[in-house]
Amino acid sequence: MSIEVDARLSFCSKASVKRAKQIIQLLGEEGVDKSRVLIKVAATYEGIMAGKALEAEGITCNLTLVFSLIQAALCAENNITLISPFVGRILDWFKAKTGQTYDGTSDPGVLSVKKIYQYFKKFGYKTIVMGASFRNIGEIIALAGCDRLTIAPSLLDELKSNKDHLERQLEASSAASQYSGDKLATDEASFRYQLNEDAMATEKLAEGIRSFAADIIKLEDIIREKIDRKRKLEG
Repeated sequence: MSIEVDARLSFCSKASVKRAKQIIQLLGEEGVDKSRVLIKVAATYEGIMAGKALEAEGITCNLTLVFSLIQAALCAENNITLISPFVGRILDWFKAKTGQTYDGTSDPGVLSVKKIYQYFKKFGYKTIVMGASFRNIGEIIALAGCDRLTIAPSLLDELKSNKDHLERQLEASSAASQYSGDKLATDEASFRYQLNEDAMATEKLAEGIRSFAADIIKLEDIIREKIDRKRKLEG
């Protein structure tokens, strides 16, 4: 299971680690071993450093809201178990900015995940690439062979009814030769600068954190309302 750390802690490594350990402890009290859990943290610099600390203690992590190669590279350098590049949200940004339409071969989100996959295979990283946030089955088909894909039920139904031949598009040995660049510098200053230079990644990361934070506030309000109602009934 993947359990999200409060997105409001996305810029504090220490607080994120503390909250993650609390989650693991609570699950342990219910008989759930930490080996069954991925702690989900936003891929800010602080979030990735929190992930590094947790992985060092045997707590596996899912770094989410990955929109750029530099985010992925820093995760891989710090032995994060799994990353979630958001294919559809990247597509949304480019469609809004350019007014263009894209297919599976030109989709910016697909191309981003392919580049990350190639980078990881070239340099021998073990971090799992799990494409996420798909808008259509064309994106899924274009990423067939990726380490993992998380697919909504509606798109699974579309895939089930699709009769076209499905060919593997990503394969580790060939992907390694398809990335022609060098390793990225992943010290803190280089990370922050490279992320800052990517307008799409910067905007979508901030937007995603705001959205996740808003969702947890809604959840807290629902729980608070139920607690208040119960107290009134008991009082």
